[in-house]
Amino acid sequence: MISVVSAVRDLGRLREITSVLVRHGFGEVVARAGLARKPKKPSTGKSEPPPSESVAPPPDAIVLAVDELAKGEEEKGRTSTAERVRLVIQDLGPSFIKLGQIMSTRNDLLPPDVIAELKKLQDDVPPVPFDEIKKVIESSLGDTLEQLFVSFDEKPLATASIGQVHRAVLATPEGENVDVVVKVQRPNVGVTVQRDLELLHIMAAAVERAIPETRIYSPVGLVQQFDRSITAELNFMIEGENGERFTKNFEGTPQGELARFPKVYKQASSKQVLTLEFFDGIKVDKVAAAGIDGAQIARNAVGVVIKMIFEDGFFHADPHPGNIIIMGGTGGAQPVIGLIDLGMVGRLSPELRDRTIDLMVAAVRQDAYGVADALYAIGRPTKKIDMREFRDEVAMLAEKYLGKPLKEIDLSAMIRDLVQGAMKYGLEIPTDFMMVGKALMTIEGIGKQLDPDLDVFGEAQPYFVKLLKQRYSPQRIGNELIRGVEQLSRAGYDVPLQAREVLEDLRLGRLQVKTPDPALPAAADRLGRRVFSGLVVASSTLGGATAFAHDHTLGGVLLAVAGAVLVLHVLSDLRRRPKPVE
Repeated sequence: MISVVSAVRDLGRLREITSVLVRHGFGEVVARAGLARKPKKPSTGKSEPPPSESVAPPPDAIVLAVDELAKGEEEKGRTSTAERVRLVIQDLGPSFIKLGQIMSTRNDLLPPDVIAELKKLQDDVPPVPFDEIKKVIESSLGDTLEQLFVSFDEKPLATASIGQVHRAVLATPEGENVDVVVKVQRPNVGVTVQRDLELLHIMAAAVERAIPETRIYSPVGLVQQFDRSITAELNFMIEGENGERFTKNFEGTPQGELARFPKVYKQASSKQVLTLEFFDGIKVDKVAAAGIDGAQIARNAVGVVIKMIFEDGFFHADPHPGNIIIMGGTGGAQPVIGLIDLGMVGRLSPELRDRTIDLMVAAVRQDAYGVADALYAIGRPTKKIDMREFRDEVAMLAEKYLGKPLKEIDLSAMIRDLVQGAMKYGLEIPTDFMMVGKALMTIEGIGKQLDPDLDVFGEAQPYFVKLLKQRYSPQRIGNELIRGVEQLSRAGYDVPLQAREVLEDLRLGRLQVKTPDPALPAAADRLGRRVFSGLVVASSTLGGATAFAHDHTLGGVLLAVAGAVLVLHVLSDLRRRPKPVE
């Protein structure tokens, strides 16, 4: 088997990662996964127990430093595991911080204390010098900065792990000068992320293979989800396309008057540079100080998110306060919600959208068994589930919340408990549903800050009633009937042809019916061993009896071999015999 060390091309980065893990008390995990090996202890002359590594480290493995191991053990004694996980991610830099932020949405996989720590992760990176930013813009857009923009502010408006944002003025083809923000990718960030992704895939597979107890957290699945998300975020044109799709979805709707998405200026955009409309407003957490009606914004935000998720099936997956800008709202004007940073989005298929609506409607109706059935329809069973026990468990969890008035229901806590209950019974919840949960929980948290009396379920109820009416409208039912008739028509055409092929194979003797027997391989193995042992015992006995007449020593040896083989075979059969099911 190829070692992790041999498979990794960037050994320097691997050493840095293992060093950080050890320093924060995860030396045992590093050693068991075969990522490095502990230094040999000086011989004391006494017999020592074998090492606890699940995978023997290869000869070329990195040797862990004694002082770092000692420091890690000291930190393990005074700091919780959840906090140490956050510190590791924080020390490893931007790529890992992004991974941690995605992990914080996986309530179905990670314990609550780890989730709480991961939510503290923030992008805290120094700005890139303007000269380097200028080079990225000019090389990506193929022109000088002076030709591309009327003016460009050298001081960044914001910095993050992937890029940083500057204000500028752009001349449009219509001859207007417009205020814009320019999002510029950090130099070489793509190379850095790809390097870390390669390491993460290798390390996740090694940990999952060597430490079976980590499989419940699905390290490989988390890295795959991170890979998809970060790869999309590295292409700024995808964010621009997302903004255009949001604008189209909201155009001509009541919510279109309540929310806006920045316009993309494609003449000054590329994969590494994105030029967007500048929203002149305030962050949502500054609303109260500006004298704007927070309760109205909270109600509008619920309506906007409900439309994105349940009507369009395409939603902003990270609507935290930093990504929400409030425009207007003073002097009697209607406040408008501006949503920015549209790189991370979620999608719901029509089927998953219907199942999620069923879950929310059951919660609004305070139907505990309806909640259980909807949750089962959303998930994917990974093992046989006792539906009676599952429904009783989910109903018990749901009743803790559904017995209260709607405005007192804690939506985020209810979703978290329901998902953990589903996971307990082996029900795998889709990633997109978890992103829905995160978006709803984030908006609920922001809404409660703006209006402590916000009734999320009460505000959402009219939208769900409308969506149910649309689902059972004559037009939709008619479309589904037409689709069903089309499928039956295709089946009516295909079945006679398939039946003819089966009958033709039967006539020509080509028809084969295979019935796999799970016990057959074991039976064949047992028969083979018995035949082999029988031949050895028979030949040794016959040879020994013949030889014994002429040479007592040789004959005795052959008879002893026959006896030993017979005894070993009987013992082996007894050991391999399947245990009776109690």
